[in-house]
Amino acid sequence: MELAHSLLLNEEALAQITEAKRPVFIFEWLRFLDKVLVATDVKEKQKKLVEQLTGLISSSPGPPTRKLLAKNLAALYSIGDTFTVFQTLDKCNDIIKSKDDTAAYLPTKLAAVACVGAFYEKMGRMLGSAFPETVNNLLKSLKSAESQGRSEILMSLQKVLNGLGGAAASCHRDIYKNARSLLTDRSMAVRCAVAKCLLELQNEAVFMWTAELENVATLCFKALENSNYGVRVAVSKLLGTVMATALIPKQATGKALRFSLVRATLEEVLELMATGFLRGGSGFLKSGGEMLKVGGSVNREVRVGVTQAYVVFVTTLGGQWLERNFATFLSHVLDLVSHPRATQTHVEAVYSRRCVSFILRATVGSLLGEKAQIAAAKDICQAIGKQMKAVEAVVNDANSENKAGAADVAASQHVMVCALQELGSLVQSLNATASPLIQEPSIGLLETVTSVLLHPSMAARLAAAWCLRCVAVALPFQLTPFLDRCAERLNNLKTSPEAVSGYSFAMAALLGGVHQCPLGIPHAKGKMVVSIAEDLLRTAAQNSRLSLQRTQAGWLLLGALMTLGPSVVRYHLPKMLLLWRNVFPRSLKELEAEKARGDSFTWQVTLEGRAGALCAMRSFVAHCPELLTEDVIRKLMTPIECAMTMMSHIPSVIKAHGAHLKASAAMVRLRLYDILALLPPKTYEGSFNALLRELVAEFTLTDNSANTTTSLLRSLCHYDDSVLLGSWLQETDHKSIEDQPNSASGSGALEHDPSSIYLRIPAGEAVPGPLPLGVSVIDASVALFGVVFPHVSYKHRLQMLDHFAECVKQAKGVRQQAVQLNIFTAVLSALKGLAENKSTLGPEEVRKSALTLVMGALDNPNPILRCAAGEALGRMAQVVGEATFIARMAQYSFDKLKSARDVVSRTGHSLALGCLHRYVGGIGSGQHLKTSVSILLALAQDGTSPEVQTWSLHSLALIVDSSGPMYRGYVEPTLSLVLTLLLTVPPSHTEVHQCLGRCLGAIITTVGPELQGQSTISTIRSSCLVGCAITQDHSDSLVQAAAISCLQQLHMFAPRHVNLSSLVPSLCVHLCSSHLLLRRAAVACLRQLAQREAAEVCEYAMSLAKNGVNITETGLEGVLFGMLDRETDRKLCSDIHDTLGHMLSSLAVENLSHWLMLCKDVLAASTLLICKDEESEKKDEMDDDTMFTTLGEEDKTKPSVAPRWATRVFAADCLCRVIMLCENANKAHFDLALARSARLKNPKNDFLVLHLSDLIRMAFMAATDHSNQLRMAGLQALEDIIKKFASVPEPEFPGHVILEQYQANVGAALRPAFSQDTPSDITAKACQVLKIIDDLGSFSLVWSFNM
Repeated sequence: MELAHSLLLNEEALAQITEAKRPVFIFEWLRFLDKVLVATDVKEKQKKLVEQLTGLISSSPGPPTRKLLAKNLAALYSIGDTFTVFQTLDKCNDIIKSKDDTAAYLPTKLAAVACVGAFYEKMGRMLGSAFPETVNNLLKSLKSAESQGRSEILMSLQKVLNGLGGAAASCHRDIYKNARSLLTDRSMAVRCAVAKCLLELQNEAVFMWTAELENVATLCFKALENSNYGVRVAVSKLLGTVMATALIPKQATGKALRFSLVRATLEEVLELMATGFLRGGSGFLKSGGEMLKVGGSVNREVRVGVTQAYVVFVTTLGGQWLERNFATFLSHVLDLVSHPRATQTHVEAVYSRRCVSFILRATVGSLLGEKAQIAAAKDICQAIGKQMKAVEAVVNDANSENKAGAADVAASQHVMVCALQELGSLVQSLNATASPLIQEPSIGLLETVTSVLLHPSMAARLAAAWCLRCVAVALPFQLTPFLDRCAERLNNLKTSPEAVSGYSFAMAALLGGVHQCPLGIPHAKGKMVVSIAEDLLRTAAQNSRLSLQRTQAGWLLLGALMTLGPSVVRYHLPKMLLLWRNVFPRSLKELEAEKARGDSFTWQVTLEGRAGALCAMRSFVAHCPELLTEDVIRKLMTPIECAMTMMSHIPSVIKAHGAHLKASAAMVRLRLYDILALLPPKTYEGSFNALLRELVAEFTLTDNSANTTTSLLRSLCHYDDSVLLGSWLQETDHKSIEDQPNSASGSGALEHDPSSIYLRIPAGEAVPGPLPLGVSVIDASVALFGVVFPHVSYKHRLQMLDHFAECVKQAKGVRQQAVQLNIFTAVLSALKGLAENKSTLGPEEVRKSALTLVMGALDNPNPILRCAAGEALGRMAQVVGEATFIARMAQYSFDKLKSARDVVSRTGHSLALGCLHRYVGGIGSGQHLKTSVSILLALAQDGTSPEVQTWSLHSLALIVDSSGPMYRGYVEPTLSLVLTLLLTVPPSHTEVHQCLGRCLGAIITTVGPELQGQSTISTIRSSCLVGCAITQDHSDSLVQAAAISCLQQLHMFAPRHVNLSSLVPSLCVHLCSSHLLLRRAAVACLRQLAQREAAEVCEYAMSLAKNGVNITETGLEGVLFGMLDRETDRKLCSDIHDTLGHMLSSLAVENLSHWLMLCKDVLAASTLLICKDEESEKKDEMDDDTMFTTLGEEDKTKPSVAPRWATRVFAADCLCRVIMLCENANKAHFDLALARSARLKNPKNDFLVLHLSDLIRMAFMAATDHSNQLRMAGLQALEDIIKKFASVPEPEFPGHVILEQYQANVGAALRPAFSQDTPSDITAKACQVLKIIDDLGSFSLVWSFNM
């Protein structure tokens, strides 16, 4: 590779190497040239260089080579002479015009197209005279090009537009006309390229956001049909940007001013976007002005794309625009979810709500500062109040014929859910800074939210309860008053079904939030909840109009009570056990007798009561494991066994009393499965037979005519297999809405399972989203099957596996797919259970039956089933653990792969090999390694099928990973193939490139520390670096993320060979990426680099500041602090904290002023929100307090959103760390006399003691904030400052200490902690600080501290 490092291409060396290695040699030379061209005087050698580079155009270069070739050629002309540039341009145009359409000539054409784009992007108007001909030439070839050509031409046109700006105006309409028809191209890569080209075009082409605005919108909606995630992101960016420009045109050029009269209004733009959100299939109405009629289903892909476009639209206009227009925008998006087309079915209504919630969260949550968010919360409150008044008017209207009113009430529930969820999220993110919302009577937040607890719809009541929980968690001092108020209203309004339901929801939600409140609730509240619940259950039978609500409410409250934990529940356990026993029949005789009694309604109440009792039991088992003694379990088993027996009676009850009981019966089964999954299987082994019959019937859909599928399959498949399924979509910023186009199981909503109101929310979710009941029951049955299977006899295992095969055979078409998906999920769950219990699968006949079932699915057309079958095969090998069995399975796949020619078999069996190695490891599958690798390397070269390449490369990566050092002998051929494919596979096959990136990472790990070596290993190392360079430059974010991961590993093993001067700036650019996984990868890499080389990382990052990229004078640290305000992903925020921590540890002591200024800038935001001083304070005290409040004056250079409270807490923690680091560094940091003398010797010396006033000021700002967490952090900082500086003498006043001059300031910081409404933990912390002052006796604060 060293021979490639010369200014001119070393043609001799090139001639001597083999044909296969030449593309890599050429690429490496182009890489070298790219680095040195800028700093080299090329005039003498320019002619030869141009000759060599233009010669390469005709050498059929692959995609990465042509990109780099074009870049170098353009750079060469821009720094050297431009005499021959038109000649080269003509040569490229001639190649593009060529009539040769053969596959062999295509790479040459594409290289010429790439060069044309690069020339215009780099030199722009210098080539102005030639551009009409160039554009016409490109547009002509666009008509006849295949998909790869279309993508490349569109990318070149984008570059031409970028380079020429307004000078290309004469060609704008031609480009628009030719490009727009391709927005609905069958190739997704082409759609993305068109969207990006049109996005560039709209910067200058005024007609796109004036006369053509409606047509552009219509085109975008059509482009979103049958789209993938990449297309949705690109098209939504185009649509959102065009709409924003139509509303507020960019800096008006002379030409644009003439069009300023036809600017669109906000109402027109929003209505146009609404037509897309509410749109059906193709051929919808042209005019955005007409409202859409009901009928026809809404296209989910279009709705999700338009949802993303709304966010782009608002983000483009900015936070200040949103602040000014929030009321209008809120009213519009809430109208979307009340429109009949958005809520045609319950599933669609839930999806539409998700979309609207996403729009609100992504805009209000990230674009507005804390003050503006409080104002937004007020607007949301008003919207809720207005809706509720309209609902009350309809409900109070005695005329029951008012059908329109009833429809309005039904639609209002969805508006309520969206508004209340956003209000809850807002308050929770604001935390204690939201206190003005509660304290200002004019806002009436509590009254407004509480009024919704009486809404006729359960969904709205649950959303209101959830919102109250969010308020209580944000402001814990409100928790107990809320509980008391709800209990009082529940008692006073016992006769209203809505009140019983709504207030019990609220109480349950509040109890569920107690674990998030540091101080909890008074112990006696548990007793109050039990008595209310008992009263509800006891009086349920007295009034048939209220029976159902009171039964549900009573059990819901008892379930919520269990979340308070054993310390509260212990006292009520005997009573609970009695209640549980009494809700079920005492004996089989009673059970038989009750079948003959009762009517449809009493059975519904009975079933709901039993489901409620089982739910409370599940909550008890989950939250109070310490109380589960053998005696308690024995007492619990009595009602549980009765419930199991009852299951067999329910079908006859449903037959006798009507199908409407099916939902209640399903709820009983769900609760039963849930609790059994939490109990030790030994406790109910006597009922295994009956239970397994129920479970198997459940997920094989025996009594279910709907083709319901489980949602668990993806979570049971390995996360790494996501590249085969596209489920990596869950890891994007759009994950909450992106499941809609792909999901068969529906979306989550609180009303599907009210008990989720008190349960803990799964990590990463903002609001609980239990799935629909039909899906939840199947999920629960699959999970329980996995728990029970390892404890079942081999005979029964065999019967079940044979039964599964029979079920699959009997079902046909779509139903067969559903049954198969459910069965495979159950089998995977069972195999996982066996592995966790360290059990075996069973004798030969059991294995044979399982193997037949699994092997059959490896040839299934559904990729998810093939993936599940591969995973099941690997798991089976793991639990069987016999070499002969593994050999048999491997041999079967080998034979199949050698003979099969269809894509389905080749993908399924190649994955099977990867999974076998993954679960058995290198030693267990070593003898098959050679055959597996040779077959997969052959399959990976099948250029006719990207799908086969993806699956085989993915399997190869699994084998490299699992084999470890055993793979060392295959590294060279694998690496050679990876490089060849990286240089030849079209970039549009992103999954292939992702798998190549994964293979590269696995190879780097396998070679490991050897990579540091010299001689033979240098070839492998340079090949790895070339591979990283190619993937780094790919357009797909996931491929770039894989490249960063590879470089991170290389840096770990061979740090000297990773060039930080180019890596760090590229990572800094990725910090602003719109793709979550790329931002994650960039921060994870920076975290690792900062551990070893923090100073270099910061230095290289600052080089970007000169280029006007996202780094400012605050450096990388400032960017990372800013990210903490925008990011919500936990993993990402954790890595940012760690990165800043490493940088602080390495650099803070040497660069004190910079780090203290950084912390001060972040903390100064807190003073923006501090209320004005209270009038009751004396003037001199007020001076102490106001001494610092001018710090927060707005500075135009600051980011638009002031740092949020969580970021400020982190800054306060950083301050404490700086003090600790200085303590371990130099004693002059805590000695003023020493510090001053050292400063005189060298003015660059910096010591902490010289910044004492700043330290006190920062601690004051934090300790007097609205946020309780920040107040705690501020008091901690104050404590640390006092401890460290208490004994530091004041040189100018002997006998006095330095802190004495700050007595008033410390007093001002502590005083608010003793006000009446301060939480007790903050007061306790302030007392601790006072105690330290008193103990140290360094200065007397008591006299200046007037409580």
